[in-house]
Amino acid sequence: MNDSALITVGLPAALAIIMFGLGLTLTTGDFARVARAPRAVLVALTLQVLVLPLVAFGLVLLFDIDPLLAVGVMLLAASPGGTTANLFSHLFRGDVALNVTLTAINSILAVVTIPVVTNLAIGYFEAEGELGLQLAKIVQVIAIVLVPVGIGMLVRRRSASFAGRADRPVRIFSIVVLVVVSLGAILSERDNIGDYLQQVGVLMGLFCLASLGLGYAGARVFRLDRAQAVATSMEVGIHNTTVALTIALSVLDSVEVAVPIAVYSILMYVLAAGFGFAITRSADRRAPEQPAAARRA
Repeated sequence: MNDSALITVGLPAALAIIMFGLGLTLTTGDFARVARAPRAVLVALTLQVLVLPLVAFGLVLLFDIDPLLAVGVMLLAASPGGTTANLFSHLFRGDVALNVTLTAINSILAVVTIPVVTNLAIGYFEAEGELGLQLAKIVQVIAIVLVPVGIGMLVRRRSASFAGRADRPVRIFSIVVLVVVSLGAILSERDNIGDYLQQVGVLMGLFCLASLGLGYAGARVFRLDRAQAVATSMEVGIHNTTVALTIALSVLDSVEVAVPIAVYSILMYVLAAGFGFAITRSADRRAPEQPAAARRA
């Protein structure tokens, strides 16, 4: 699979379209919003950029998985939040504006975090082969991640109506690409998939739940309100797995690195939905009790 034109040409092109679509949803105001709510943004970014890779590293060491699979887990941990986090945040009454701001900032930070975390993982786990994100490959990451976002933002600035019309088709296209690539990565390794799932299935499920829980609990510890905590949870737990898969398959040229990412891309929507329902029901149960408590006070 990793030698096919679909991966070497089609997947980067598809990701560029997806990132262009992301740019169509963003404005400079999304970045300016940081100045108006700096604490929420700083807490969420600290959890996602610094704490989450440490959680992933701890789980990888605990499960003692194959080096290439370990690199895949760390690459996923370094990838930005996915735009679907906005939808899940909306469904479970989160601060969607915070999600949009975090998605915008993370799309830029990923140009640095992905090469740094991935190269450190490759060195630590002594992954075999000519694996690594050297300067030329880092430039490739910038070209397929950051440049399309910038172009999309420019198009939105010139034609907001076009940006609005293009949003739904691009979102559908994103889901189709993710499904095709995830299934393709898994099927291409079908002879080994049983072993891979045994090695990373439970790990990726735990990592997803840990990501969601870290985002929510961490936000509450730092006294963010419930809506901000929901937004942070979804942003930390729902990754842009299309970015991670593209880098694994077309930049690092490794299907094995892509396997844990493909597994996560399937699990995260189910687990994020379950987590969202759980925290929503918990909040709903507490809500009727507050007036009574207030009366007793």
